[in-house]
Amino acid sequence: MASGGARNRSGPQADPNSLTSGKRGLSLQTLPSGGYDGEVPEIPLSDVTDRESEVWAQLWRTPQATAWIAEPWRWRTVAMYVRWSVRSEGDVPAAFLGQVHRLGDQIGLTPAGLKENGWAIVPVESTSTTASTPRRKASSRARLKVVGNDG
Repeated sequence: MASGGARNRSGPQADPNSLTSGKRGLSLQTLPSGGYDGEVPEIPLSDVTDRESEVWAQLWRTPQATAWIAEPWRWRTVAMYVRWSVRSEGDVPAAFLGQVHRLGDQIGLTPAGLKENGWAIVPVESTSTTASTPRRKASSRARLKVVGNDG
């Protein structure tokens, strides 16, 4: 049986502003804080309730929807998030809430989910395809101050 190896959320998240991430080509896809303003796709589920349709439409106005529109394979996961989210609005077992949170991570609706997907929400006026250029962090030696022997 295999053991070890990289796992989701294992260890610290990569810092897209670090020099190492820059060398590896890691950068965040920026999402405009104003959200998605295009056409809302049809929800890919059967027997959709009015409340599910309402939540679906609301989600398609979020910044994350600007990434989802280019990834139709993700729409069913978004739809399942909607279904579980609506069902959890009532008195439900904790397992329902756990599922909603897990799906929220997968589609980038939580801070952890944004990081997992490599997304960052930025103000509309500074939107670009990637985050800022990686910057080198000052070494501990560069932060040292030279002190003279003026005794």
